[in-house]
Amino acid sequence: MKRLFEKKTLDLLLEEMAGEHRLHRVLGPWSLTALGIGTIIGAGIFVVVGAVAHDKTGPSIIFSLMVSGIACVFAALCYAEFASMAPVAGSAYTYAYATLGELFAWIIGWDLILEYTMASSAVASAWSGYFQNFLGLFKEYIPGLPAYLTKAPFDTDPQTYKLFMTGTLVDLPALVIVTLLTVILVLGIKESARFNGIMVAIKLAVVFFVIAVGAFYIKPENWHPFAPFGWKGLSFFGETFVWGKGPGGQPIGMLAGAGIMFFAYIGFDSVSTHAEEAKDPHRDVPFGIIASLLICTVLYIAVATVLTGMVPSSEINVKAPVAAAFESIGLPWAQFVIGIGAMAGLTSVLMVLMLSQPRILLAVSRDGLLPKSFFSAVHPKFRTPWKSTILTGVLVGLFSAFIPLRILLELVNIGTLLAFVIVCVAVLIMRRIHPNAERPFKVPFAPWTPILGTLFCLILMFSLPSANWWRLLVWLAAGCVIYIGYGRHHSVLAVRRRKKAETAQN
Repeated sequence: MKRLFEKKTLDLLLEEMAGEHRLHRVLGPWSLTALGIGTIIGAGIFVVVGAVAHDKTGPSIIFSLMVSGIACVFAALCYAEFASMAPVAGSAYTYAYATLGELFAWIIGWDLILEYTMASSAVASAWSGYFQNFLGLFKEYIPGLPAYLTKAPFDTDPQTYKLFMTGTLVDLPALVIVTLLTVILVLGIKESARFNGIMVAIKLAVVFFVIAVGAFYIKPENWHPFAPFGWKGLSFFGETFVWGKGPGGQPIGMLAGAGIMFFAYIGFDSVSTHAEEAKDPHRDVPFGIIASLLICTVLYIAVATVLTGMVPSSEINVKAPVAAAFESIGLPWAQFVIGIGAMAGLTSVLMVLMLSQPRILLAVSRDGLLPKSFFSAVHPKFRTPWKSTILTGVLVGLFSAFIPLRILLELVNIGTLLAFVIVCVAVLIMRRIHPNAERPFKVPFAPWTPILGTLFCLILMFSLPSANWWRLLVWLAAGCVIYIGYGRHHSVLAVRRRKKAETAQN
């Protein structure tokens, strides 16, 4: 049993950093910050803010964003400490290996594989919707796609949750964008970062446009009542235990909105997966994590303030809230500008997610828990994990082309919160077992910051419907089968243990 919880020592992590076949260190602090912003600013700011304000919070979504932002700050500080101590690929997986042992490391690594794959697929599906909406602006000049190439062949009814056939074959735009990004990602991290930087610049320009122009059309009366759904609404396995229940039993209120808007911030953790490619990881990775989160928090709050001030929350268009708000005040041309920003935003989110996924697979396979010959293969010219990047592209392309967005979104959330909880707990453990280890960045106000991060994330986890927990358990059960059948026999620690035993016998 002890072997299941055997830890990878901090010395071993630092030794691996100096090994051969490492990834290129080409990312500076602002490149890493751009990667974080590239993941955070996307569907959340262009879609989710409007949907949550309309359905659950009203203008009090501003406070929902503050609450969820605080939860993310606690987790981000913990990520930053670990990333500065051990700047290698793997993110939460690597941190769990050093503190909680091999079994927990595999669980979180397997969990992250699901999260990044499903998140990438969901964003690709959302990108397809925006792309088709954008094409619709030019329908007089450009023929639209055939209906059978526009979405997944089945979907679920939002009221009954029953499956029904859509009469289509495939979501072709989603498949095409995933294929193009896969090619870019194989070519190299420097090229990928440059492309991401361009996309981030475009969408930030549009976000600033929305804030600057929209501020002139704010009507303060639209903020009254400020919290039409109340201030509460947390739930436990789908059952509200802090007041705030809608007519259908669903949680509503400011806190219910915070539970949803938390996921709009997910992305800062992707910065830590690129620690091995940072020029000065001890300084640049903590900077990238914290800077990207703080910048995006301010932008989210500003957009939510403008949106709810321009349009009464009850009249917000759920599908395209920002573009529709500008159309409603007599600025239809802004729909074109916002459409470009939305597509650029979703493209950069998709690229960073697909960039991060192979780094998780690379870290897990280096430890022998997955086949090294495939997942650890680094291209001799481009110095990228090309095989796992292509595999990621294939899986994301298939999921986004054939599975509807509603189902994809439901598979994303809970695992990310689990990763945040483990990282916060791991900081406390590492402080105890390695109190004198070099920490270029230290979590302030420890142990209270990691403890509060753990509590916040657990509260939000338990706020998710029970179906999310069942999906997580099924996925983790499949992962345990793989670990028992392959990982525990081929792990680097297991191989070293056998070699030591053979040497002792001889």
